[in-house]
Amino acid sequence: MRQCIMALFVTLWIAGCSNPDWQTKDISGLMPSLAFELIDENGSTVSADQFLGKTTLLFFGFTHCPDVCPTTLSRLDAATQRMDETARDEIQVLFVSVDPRRDDAETLDSYTDAFGPQFIGLTGDKAALDKLTRRYRVTYGYGEEDSDGNYDVSHSSAVFAFNAQGEARLLIRDSDPMEAVVADLERLTGEA
Repeated sequence: MRQCIMALFVTLWIAGCSNPDWQTKDISGLMPSLAFELIDENGSTVSADQFLGKTTLLFFGFTHCPDVCPTTLSRLDAATQRMDETARDEIQVLFVSVDPRRDDAETLDSYTDAFGPQFIGLTGDKAALDKLTRRYRVTYGYGEEDSDGNYDVSHSSAVFAFNAQGEARLLIRDSDPMEAVVADLERLTGEA
């Protein structure tokens, strides 16, 4: 009996010392590291290397999006607001517009400013966007243009999370509970 109790104690102790599983989708080793060359919201050419050193969230969308983009970006802002200031300062959100025809640097800058200083707008030509979306296995497409020149853009609602070294770590979905997103972002910012 004493051996059983000791074995149970050791098992519980070891389990308590191990890292808990991620609460969102762990994509470590499944997706490539952060890599791109795009145009930022200031009109400058930037590469992924310029964003290393912080936890990076990557989301594809467009500024004329009626629902998914503002909802997702607001949700990311709400998640970071629940974090302590030190952790919050270690997060940057890269919003990549897959609609460069309408989303120039000025439009992107105005759009991302509405969500907070950690949100950075990026875009590129079709070749650069296709290269990046293929890298992360996401798709996008354009709907029919109406008589006023308006059209919809289909895109993923998933957010990719990278550690400070640019390694893919998590896939955050809109179905993930806010508490899970906050906990995983805090954990990710705490990684060395």
